[in-house]
Amino acid sequence: MNLDRQQIADDWNRRGFSCELWTDPPGQRWENFTHATDEVVIVLSGEMEFEVEGVLHHPVPGEELFIPARAVHSARNIGNETARWLFGYHQET
Repeated sequence: MNLDRQQIADDWNRRGFSCELWTDPPGQRWENFTHATDEVVIVLSGEMEFEVEGVLHHPVPGEELFIPARAVHSARNIGNETARWLFGYHQET
């Protein structure tokens, strides 16, 4: 699947979200984060697991995951390759 990062960024910007690229090596874990604002993520490549308020999500590349403000969440690269994913925070207007 060929995901167009600029098209995703344009869509998110229209919806009030930023858009940044993140890369994680195999085995990388980010545990128990919270943010004051809503967040969206899309996996571009690799195999990521996101846990949001105790619920596990395994989005396939191109599938958007919404993480509500103040939700405890984790991100884990559970694959054997570097994962590339986009994240965006809702920008208050």
